[in-house]
Amino acid sequence: MGGLATMAALTGCAGAAPDAAPSTVPAFVATVPAGSMPTALAPTTARGTRPASPPAKAKGKGKGKASPGSAPTPATSAGGTVAAAGNPAGHAAVPQAAQAVAISHPDHVIGTGTPGGCTSAAVVTAVAAGGVITFNCGPRPVTITMTATAKVSASSHEVVLDGGGKVTLSGGGTTQILFMNPGWQQQWPRLVVQNLAFTGAYSATRQASGSSVYGGGAIFAGGGQLKVVNSSFAGNRCYASGPDLGGGAIRAVGMYPGSPVYITGDTFTGNSCSNGGALSGLYAKFDVLNSVLAGNQAIGWGANPAAAGTAGGGSGGAIYTDGNSYDLTVEGTVMRDNTAREGGGGIFFVVNAGGGTLRITGSTLAHNPSGQFQNAPGIFDSVNGQDTQPVTLSSSIG
Repeated sequence: MGGLATMAALTGCAGAAPDAAPSTVPAFVATVPAGSMPTALAPTTARGTRPASPPAKAKGKGKGKASPGSAPTPATSAGGTVAAAGNPAGHAAVPQAAQAVAISHPDHVIGTGTPGGCTSAAVVTAVAAGGVITFNCGPRPVTITMTATAKVSASSHEVVLDGGGKVTLSGGGTTQILFMNPGWQQQWPRLVVQNLAFTGAYSATRQASGSSVYGGGAIFAGGGQLKVVNSSFAGNRCYASGPDLGGGAIRAVGMYPGSPVYITGDTFTGNSCSNGGALSGLYAKFDVLNSVLAGNQAIGWGANPAAAGTAGGGSGGAIYTDGNSYDLTVEGTVMRDNTAREGGGGIFFVVNAGGGTLRITGSTLAHNPSGQFQNAPGIFDSVNGQDTQPVTLSSSIG
């Protein structure tokens, strides 16, 4: 679309707090594994000032809660299935690569027709084995509380986990649910998650110098490909501080550059992390299609790099992305009531070098307050060191 796109009016109805300074923005630095990039990403001089200690709550009008009617945990319907995810009013065309995959001939089936066979250990074993995985836990919805993280083997080609609209995987408030880490920008494996619900997941891993393996309360992916279809994420968390740590629900780092991370027809409510209350990416492009992100929170403080006396973080209430030469596409999506203590109550999009575009099409972004800075309502958009504006078409941003 580029410069030919029709720009939607950017109103100020979800702006920063009156005492915030949207034009005074700190510098940002991505953390990448040693030797992965040809040149280092050097910090620039931070601009602007902030209070010496965090406020009791995020500034701005929002409180970071989903609006009435959005449930903190996946609901069930009378038909015995987990409530459908995504934005039913979204009209984004979904390419074949972003759609659910066929599961008629699974490689592994978890359960034998009753909930008793659907256990954390069974999920861990099946995911490690790889291939297409389905569930047979009986006719009614079931919640499986994970006591260990299910890890995708780097030797797998594809892992498909399909809950059939009846399975919730819970982290019980202590456990990360899925983990994949084949290596920086590797093409395989491809992890596909569809027709599942994730709740109560938690990643306690803190940000560490020289590492990019942190964040992602429900799902962490470091390299390979990731696709999430018709799934819901509620009340998932990752560690509460760190300048680049993020992804209360999903964290994607150093992904295969030939494919975006597809978020198709999904719902994210009430997730939180230092940055990226719902989604966080580092050197990863996302296509967010026909989805809902509501009431997610970036709860860190001090931005990136961390201001003196702070632990860093607090940007991207719903989505936080950073890196070089990548795009972020949001289409057919509703993003509302997300909050960030620092910048980008809805979206934080920073491209350090190489160019990139934040595109918002056929979407509604409303009431996503930013505590300290933004350059469009609920959005901070910076490309190659310059504040810029998202490319928008047929969207409402306010």
